[in-house]
Amino acid sequence: MKTKSLYLLGALFCFVMTIRSQVTTEQEIDTLLDEWHLSAANADFDAYFDKMTNDGVFIGTDATENWQNEAFKAFSKPYFDRGKAWSFTAVERNIYINESEDFAWFDELLDTQMKLCRGSGVLKKENGQWKIAHYVLSIAVPNENVTELIQLKKEKDSLLLIELKKGE
Repeated sequence: MKTKSLYLLGALFCFVMTIRSQVTTEQEIDTLLDEWHLSAANADFDAYFDKMTNDGVFIGTDATENWQNEAFKAFSKPYFDRGKAWSFTAVERNIYINESEDFAWFDELLDTQMKLCRGSGVLKKENGQWKIAHYVLSIAVPNENVTELIQLKKEKDSLLLIELKKGE
């Protein structure tokens, strides 16, 4: 009986430590993402890009915006240099972590200068620190406005599709 009690106590301890570790990891990631967005709002170029992996990717709202890290830095630098990059504040965020806690993914609803946007991404742990490896930003469009939006972007999208299909 004593052995069973010790076994159950040990299992309970392991369970609690696992839950505690995951909560701490979620808090680390949540803080990292908040600080990343704040770095852009404060036009702190180094702090912003230090939170991304060297091979990080940023997918913007325009269909042509698939920025590899160095290209994204070059695009962003003038905005940061002017002291005004962009300002995103998470109003909702979901974080998911793999079992070995070295890989995570998330989605977030953002308050931005473009109104509501959706961000999602992938993080990985490098040298004990979480880094953003891939981020996707999209403008949230209410379903009842999709038809209007399609009409608004139809001509430009048609031309871009022709160009993209040429490369196939």
